[in-house]
Amino acid sequence: MAKILVADDSKTELAFLLDILKGTGHEIVTAVDGLQAEERARAERFDLIFLDVIMPNKNGFQVCRALKRDPSLKQIPIILTTSKSGESDKFWGKKQGADEYIVKPYEPVDILLAVKKYLGGI
Repeated sequence: MAKILVADDSKTELAFLLDILKGTGHEIVTAVDGLQAEERARAERFDLIFLDVIMPNKNGFQVCRALKRDPSLKQIPIILTTSKSGESDKFWGKKQGADEYIVKPYEPVDILLAVKKYLGGI
């Protein structure tokens, strides 16, 4: 069983992601803003991180960049989930170190395929 961090300031989006991920059998930990996400990522050991881009205190781009610059955390796959769908946004997300960039609204299968890609079978 892997440990996944899910960060989103929208209760609706957070609940939707949790509903999708609950069937994977992995342990899920949540954060409601960027600062809390970064703090949890540094305090606990995660195998995969989902970050919303637009969050208070620190946005997902900032959190992703900070975690990918940390030698002890840079190997953790980070998936940005966001409504920012422009090509420049996707480019910027990848430049910050994101392993995947999933645009909202997404289908549950998009999330499950990403989990399978980085953590193996579901």
